[in-house]
Amino acid sequence: MTVNEVLHFVDNLVYEKTGKRLDDVQKAVVEGTWQRETYKQIAEKCHVSKNHVGDVGYQLWQVLSERLGEDINKQNFCSIIERLFLAPLPIIIQNNNKQNNNHNFNFGSQTLGKNNYEEQKSYEDNQKNKLSNYDLTLAPKIIRFYNRETEIKTLSNWILSQNSRLISVLGLRGIGKTTLVKRFVDLNLHEFEIVIWRSLKFPKSLNLLLDDLLSFCNISIKESTDDKLRQLLNLIVEKKCLIILDDVHNLFVSGQLAGQYQTQYKDYQNLFQAIAESEHQSHFILISQEQCSEIHCLDQELYPVKCLELSGMDNAEILKTKGLQDEDRWLELIQLYEGIPAYLQDIAALTKDIFDGKVAELLMETKVVITANMQYYFRQLFERLSIVEQQIVKEFSKRDRPISRADLSQKLDLSSTDFINGLQSLQQRYLVRKINDEKNLFNLSPVFKEYVKNSWQL
Repeated sequence: MTVNEVLHFVDNLVYEKTGKRLDDVQKAVVEGTWQRETYKQIAEKCHVSKNHVGDVGYQLWQVLSERLGEDINKQNFCSIIERLFLAPLPIIIQNNNKQNNNHNFNFGSQTLGKNNYEEQKSYEDNQKNKLSNYDLTLAPKIIRFYNRETEIKTLSNWILSQNSRLISVLGLRGIGKTTLVKRFVDLNLHEFEIVIWRSLKFPKSLNLLLDDLLSFCNISIKESTDDKLRQLLNLIVEKKCLIILDDVHNLFVSGQLAGQYQTQYKDYQNLFQAIAESEHQSHFILISQEQCSEIHCLDQELYPVKCLELSGMDNAEILKTKGLQDEDRWLELIQLYEGIPAYLQDIAALTKDIFDGKVAELLMETKVVITANMQYYFRQLFERLSIVEQQIVKEFSKRDRPISRADLSQKLDLSSTDFINGLQSLQQRYLVRKINDEKNLFNLSPVFKEYVKNSWQL
């Protein structure tokens, strides 16, 4: 199958899905991917940045995935196209357009020489073997990605240039941590020999996690946890691995200060410290709503560890597909809900249901509207706090403006140690933000503050 045939095929698929033909950069991505070029090589030919080519490629793979009904990316594009080409029967491809539900492509009618067929079959088998080293089953599929280019560049620099071995991506729930990391993986999958994504939403013991990771890599597993940990360390020395652990905060205990491990998960500390302190060529990304205490204490000048703390977004594009009116007020709505995508998704749905999508009418409300989903999450979050933290946030909620540390301390019947540790813990949960001015002021997350004011004040 020639590159022109591939371009023609992809162009038709994209046209049927979007009504638009491939532009020059999209053609270069298809051609370069077919010829096994990297995004960097494609970018040099097009005289654009590598990140721009990655963005174009990502959007193209999404369109093709939806059109063909398969999860397509840069790594498997060639093998899927070749499989369609070699298929002896028509391939039925799902189409989301209601007027035409199916489309037939019959590539099997073409005659292949025996050597040609064997070469292509061998290549397809090699591709399958390579893809078998990638396990993204538990990773989300990203449909839209907004305004995180700076963070993507930061991750790329830390991992691909600075060789940072352990990275925490941190922030409030719903702020886009998982989306950001998945976007980085999609753009850079080809940089790694092994990529594994695991969720700790329902955490397992370290022993079982090590079994899982080693089993996936076809390593004969030893009995003791220490031996398994050594096996993993040997693996990440020999292979360039990227391992992502999502929802790490579920390892931590409720009712205490941030980042304190539950008893049955304390040995995760050994894993994270070993990753940070050992010499190897691999990278671990931890996604969490709370900082891991041992990572927070490690000297980043001595150890290759990094923390990326996400803040809210201020891009009106985030509301483009929500069916809202009064576009001139969207930024005001975004600022009111701290630019957190999950909050904005909830409030957009409520605005459509109650205010017919009229943002201006919602903003006429005298108080911040807390949706049912937000209330459920905030209740869980409040109950997760230590008693000291609960006292501090209740005092914050009585005030409409930021407050100094000294003034806040005077209002609370807490020891100096409890107060300072509680305030730091709230910062490590990304609920309290320090305002860097000469008065050294602190403020509680405004949306969470409204919830506490309405639900927990006596």
